[in-house]
Amino acid sequence: MEFWDIYDENKKITGRVMERNDWNMQPGDFHLTVLGVVQRPDQKYLITRRKLDKEWAPGWWEIPGGGVRAGESSIDAVYREIKEETGIDVRGLEPQKIYTYKRVNPEEKNNYFVDVYKFVKDFDESDVTAQEEETSGYAVASLDEIKKYADEGIFLHFDSIRTIFE
Repeated sequence: MEFWDIYDENKKITGRVMERNDWNMQPGDFHLTVLGVVQRPDQKYLITRRKLDKEWAPGWWEIPGGGVRAGESSIDAVYREIKEETGIDVRGLEPQKIYTYKRVNPEEKNNYFVDVYKFVKDFDESDVTAQEEETSGYAVASLDEIKKYADEGIFLHFDSIRTIFE
């Protein structure tokens, strides 16, 4: 069983934990998620496609990421998530850009912060191993291709993360 730390509205750890995906959060409680943009020097980005059997946004394109485990730092979580979902190891690389956004969803009882990191790494498509449990594939896409998916409404969180590509 996986647990996540609970944060307050100022992104401070409260000392309490929640079970992963237990969408019964109290007002003012938040969990932390990370996203890791991996850009090649040729200005192409590694994106993954969600499995078609996912409950939420099946088949949509996204940036690798996931929940930060209890006791885990945000940077360690993004290193882990990128490696698990794509096989690409960015551990030891300094992020080129970092920012955080906050979502408050009282009707869903799912409030969260998202730390978004951008790494630049030279890799070949043969280096990518998409995680079969989470993804139905991957692409190395230009920003125009990503924007096209976003315009079609099939790129997760694009409006929230668009500045990371600039």
